[in-house]
Amino acid sequence: MSIFSKWLGAGIGFTFGGPIGAILGFAAATVVDKFTKEDFVKEQQDYQQDSQQRKAQTLSGDFEISLLILASVVIKADGKVDDRELNFVRTQFVGMYGKERANKAFQLFKGVLKKQVSARQVCIQIRQHMPHSSRLQLVHFLFGIAKADEHVSEIEVDEIRKIAGYLYINQHDFESIKAMFYSSSDSAYKILEIETSASDSELKSAYRKMVKKYHPDKLIGLGKEHLKGAKEKFQKIQAAYETIKNERGLS
Repeated sequence: MSIFSKWLGAGIGFTFGGPIGAILGFAAATVVDKFTKEDFVKEQQDYQQDSQQRKAQTLSGDFEISLLILASVVIKADGKVDDRELNFVRTQFVGMYGKERANKAFQLFKGVLKKQVSARQVCIQIRQHMPHSSRLQLVHFLFGIAKADEHVSEIEVDEIRKIAGYLYINQHDFESIKAMFYSSSDSAYKILEIETSASDSELKSAYRKMVKKYHPDKLIGLGKEHLKGAKEKFQKIQAAYETIKNERGLS
């Protein structure tokens, strides 16, 4: 494990390279004690040589780094950095990674906030290496950040929509995840990606499809620390189904 990975407390792979690696090198040099940008470049080179001999895969640290960078884009979207949004990020990281690892991740996050980030370039790199189920989880987390200050601006929603598009998350999936955070008369239907006019059989079919798409087991490869968020998302799918069943008097 590299010096940086040891400091972070998680293995990283594809995020060592490309535009994410450039952002990471800048941030690491500002927050990791006695760790220079040159040190990071050396570790990048070692990773690239090693990766040529094995298949690249998404590691726990890769998801964490992707989350940090995209969260910085959303938080800065409305032109200000709100303390409630920062606290939400810190709380989520403590819940996922424990206090020690979360503190280091948050230090890195503050370094990332100082860097101008191209969401498009970052997302292209992410989608080339990260499976669809993990990308859905990233979007779910970003909506949680946007909602943290109790007010979601259209600028923030538009930024998340752009990020979702860059990640190849389709409009139906985007609206489904968005509906998990905003209550309306048809939220349950949006979560299940169906119209209010859907038949009972279409409802059941949609629920089975969503259970398969969002089952927490799909994220096991990212480590147990990322399963909590996946379970929360899965529970919202189940709650939406129960809401519609109750409205229709179905057993």
